[in-house]
Amino acid sequence: MEKKRRSKWFWVFLIIFLAAAAFAVYYYVSQQKKEEVYDKLKENNKTEEPEVKEEPKQEPVQAVPEEPEAEPVDIPIDFAGLQEMNPEIYAWIRIPGTEVDYPIVQRPEDDAYYLDHTIEGAEGLPGSIYTESLNKKDFTDKNTVIYGHNMKDNTMFGSLKDYKDSAYMDEHSEVYIYTPEHIFTYKIFGAVTYDSRHIMVAFDFTQDEQYQAYLDSLSQVRNMASYINTDIPVTTADRIITMSTCNGNNDQRFLVEAVLIDEK
Repeated sequence: MEKKRRSKWFWVFLIIFLAAAAFAVYYYVSQQKKEEVYDKLKENNKTEEPEVKEEPKQEPVQAVPEEPEAEPVDIPIDFAGLQEMNPEIYAWIRIPGTEVDYPIVQRPEDDAYYLDHTIEGAEGLPGSIYTESLNKKDFTDKNTVIYGHNMKDNTMFGSLKDYKDSAYMDEHSEVYIYTPEHIFTYKIFGAVTYDSRHIMVAFDFTQDEQYQAYLDSLSQVRNMASYINTDIPVTTADRIITMSTCNGNNDQRFLVEAVLIDEK
């Protein structure tokens, strides 16, 4: 009788073990396939830091010069191809020297959709890099909040945690955002372990007082996982982006802040 009972439990535990192993393999393979989609997109949309061209010095002339026509911007991203795959792709974010090199999406009718859907519509992690409908898609808002998962393999926004190190921030300080018409260059000025409030709801960035209150709240955070570079001045006249990711704590978010320094 005792042998039969032990044999029964052996088979129960074996079935549970095999089911768990099968699920783990399925999850891993599924995750790899989803990440391969982003790898292919990166390969097909390789970008380089835009060059800053110095204008040649000219001798002064008496006549009033005509306003030069703006040179067309060379956008290195194939937005036509991307939008054929998913018309909700509207921008691309890249931080040289990091894993951050992804399309940005927005679904106005469901802000949370891309939290757990890839740009191809596959459900589950790693999700997508996305913004919510509270932000316009032309990056003219005083603060554009960009969301992404804190993946353990450093994909998506998983590498943002490295900005807790001020030396790392200095070495990886520039962020490039591409749209079909523009290239925006930002300078990272802070990384902060913040509370979980919804930033775009908690602060009205069209009001200078509230915008300043947000900037002050970043500076007032005091913990080992936060750093603000005070050598980079940021005022309410500036436009910033906030890259927001989870922090292993439902009451906290990890934010990386960058200020616009150039627009083409």
